[in-house]
Amino acid sequence: MFHLGRMIKAVLPLLVVALALSTVPAQSAQPARPLTNGGFETGGAGTATPAGWSEQGAAGASYTEAGGHSGGFRLSHWSSKAYKVRTYQYLSGLTNGSYVLTAWVRSSGGQKAAYLALKNCGGAEQRTDLPVSTSGWIRVVTPVRVAKHRCTISVTSDANAGNWINVDDVSFTRGTSRLSVKGADISSLAKSEAYGGIYRNASGVTGDAVTILRNAGMNYARLKVWVHPADGYNDQAHVLMTAKRVKAAGMKLLVVFHYSDTWADPGVQTKPAAWADHSYSQLKADVFQHTYDVLTALKAQGTAPDMVQVGNEINGGMLWSEGSANNWAQLAGLLNSGYDAVKAVNPSTLVALHLAKIGGLGGTRWWFDNAVTNGVRFDAIGLSYYGYWHGSLSDFQTTLDDAASRYGKPVFLAETAYPFRLDSDDALINQIDTTGELVSGYPASVAGQTAWMNTVANIVQAVPNGRGLGVFYWEATWTGVAGNGWDPTNPSSGNGWENQALFGYDDRALASMSWFRDR
Repeated sequence: MFHLGRMIKAVLPLLVVALALSTVPAQSAQPARPLTNGGFETGGAGTATPAGWSEQGAAGASYTEAGGHSGGFRLSHWSSKAYKVRTYQYLSGLTNGSYVLTAWVRSSGGQKAAYLALKNCGGAEQRTDLPVSTSGWIRVVTPVRVAKHRCTISVTSDANAGNWINVDDVSFTRGTSRLSVKGADISSLAKSEAYGGIYRNASGVTGDAVTILRNAGMNYARLKVWVHPADGYNDQAHVLMTAKRVKAAGMKLLVVFHYSDTWADPGVQTKPAAWADHSYSQLKADVFQHTYDVLTALKAQGTAPDMVQVGNEINGGMLWSEGSANNWAQLAGLLNSGYDAVKAVNPSTLVALHLAKIGGLGGTRWWFDNAVTNGVRFDAIGLSYYGYWHGSLSDFQTTLDDAASRYGKPVFLAETAYPFRLDSDDALINQIDTTGELVSGYPASVAGQTAWMNTVANIVQAVPNGRGLGVFYWEATWTGVAGNGWDPTNPSSGNGWENQALFGYDDRALASMSWFRDR
């Protein structure tokens, strides 16, 4: 996602889609053994040890109280002084296999640790840190493999005075919940390297950025393509070169068509200069031919993409003004031209439509309802979500869940990011550069960046019915190296995003890459 103004300060069945993305089919969720009092209703408010549960640690810091996610009550951890407490339940006689712990949670943040855990299940302990959310409830999941017919479910807080958590509607069911897409956009890589950008692993050894990311657990790369960009980067030739590296590393590939010579986003959808005077019917032909040509070239070199975005953050449409969202009949025609071109090259390639999350639930419904009504064809839904711009985590979850359910399509987080520091590595002020712009509970640090990624990835992981495909980080390989400016017409324009990359100012891979493997 790129904001130019801010930078200056049921066509394919779901089963086919899932198989094409190598997802693990979701098993029907059947209780292995009913969890006792997962809703904390038994006993009512003020119960120090909820029925069916046990406690360990600070007396009085764990209790039930009114105000559940559903029903009348919830589990809370809180104390007026620093405390450690664990509320847990032991299950035995389980059938071995895959399980998922699901719970609705809220947290003040600020704890040394606050998490759900599955331990003594026959393998390594599995944890999910509680997201910081002081208002809306958030559904989180923790998958585990039970191998010894038993498992202990626990809610743990190691907290400072006044820190609190709420937990409700805990369930433990047979099933799986893993992300098939753990990706990042690396569109800036070729230009960064051309201007001297280097990349190192966590130990400081210089290496190939694609390999470093792959070794960290990344399995999907995202590359944008412009038509005739002024600087020559992110054109067909450079996409082809980077695609070879991506596929050689054993990763899958998402190609994003902007249908522009420069950035396309909700505020700017400028036609390529070569198409500027074309009629609407010509533009439909342009979309088809450009899409077809790029994908045919990728296929010819053995690097066919696994997924394609027709348009980038097209809340307001694309190829303005002909393709404005104020004229859905014409926008639908352009989108279907892109879809037809993708399928003409490779029918198994997934076609995604991508919106920024700016509209929230209402905006997303409005857009996709119109798309469906006007016969737009697509296989998956991508949403951008930047917490410092796009509202609360609970709102994001509501929108994502609704899109998956309402349209019966798999969904993914097409773009997200978070700063690991606030200062700049070049002369341009960063887009996020003050503490007041941060999401509460997530500091501008490597730890904060890691926590953010694990939080949003878990929200995608928790989408019901296995429809949460995964997450793409934006943008992993940005650097502040001179010449690697954001504006393709101005090499000295600088970069306002290097503090949100996955490589530090010393060029080393950040520990926040761990989110790839943790999911």
